[in-house]
Amino acid sequence: MTTSTIAFIGGGNMATSLIAGLVADGYDGATLNVSDPRPERLELLHNRYGVATFARNSDAVAGADTLLLCLKPLQAAEVCREIAAAAAVRSPLVISVMAGVPEQALQYWLGGQPPIVRAMPNTPAMVQTGAIGLHASPEVSEDGRNHAETILRAVGLTRWVATEDQIDAVTALSGSGPAYFFLFMEALEEAGISLGLDGETARLLTIQTALGAAKMAVESTDPPGRLRERVTSPGGTTERALEHLLKADLHALMKRAARAAHHRAGEISRDLSESL
Repeated sequence: MTTSTIAFIGGGNMATSLIAGLVADGYDGATLNVSDPRPERLELLHNRYGVATFARNSDAVAGADTLLLCLKPLQAAEVCREIAAAAAVRSPLVISVMAGVPEQALQYWLGGQPPIVRAMPNTPAMVQTGAIGLHASPEVSEDGRNHAETILRAVGLTRWVATEDQIDAVTALSGSGPAYFFLFMEALEEAGISLGLDGETARLLTIQTALGAAKMAVESTDPPGRLRERVTSPGGTTERALEHLLKADLHALMKRAARAAHHRAGEISRDLSESL
């Protein structure tokens, strides 16, 4: 599909998911460079996807047209400074999947004004069903935006946001969102057990119900509220259950939870910006 070289700095779960998605989309593994301090991780990625592997980050960057920063946020400053000289040679597009690390900080550590795309994927990207928010710095060209979107679409749905601070909203919604659904599934499973079902039955019915509801939402043009109305018969069991959830003001509770996550994402970004 492409002859351009993409360098992955960090070979963890998110990098592995992106590599798997790109190879499945037709990318030649030999055009994907990966650096990681763990030899066993590099061996696994090379054997599975045919990628080129490097123990040194700067060696992976050399000759690359695109950099994927798949690091833990606390590693960002040290690693970006380490690869800055190698990256400056070709001025590659830089895509960061690190939560809370602002574009300003990345440009400061890398030196100059490299084009930066911040991506906020969530954990379902590991099974190619992620929801990914994207924001581009002013230095990113239209071709760069298209290229970044093509890469991230390998693991799920992508949406651009207009301002960088909206990435914090994406973090609160889809970035943290899988945990919200897991918590609801956990509660529903416990409810089934309390009604007399064995644990395995309650778990499998919960998971399949969540999958079926999500599939219906994906395949329908109706909003979730309309879908809820369609499966709620007047005077029936579902209506009785929903009365309790609505009485507890589930909508307001969810807004408060998302605002708390949004506030924390902003705190992390501000802390990093103020440390420059």
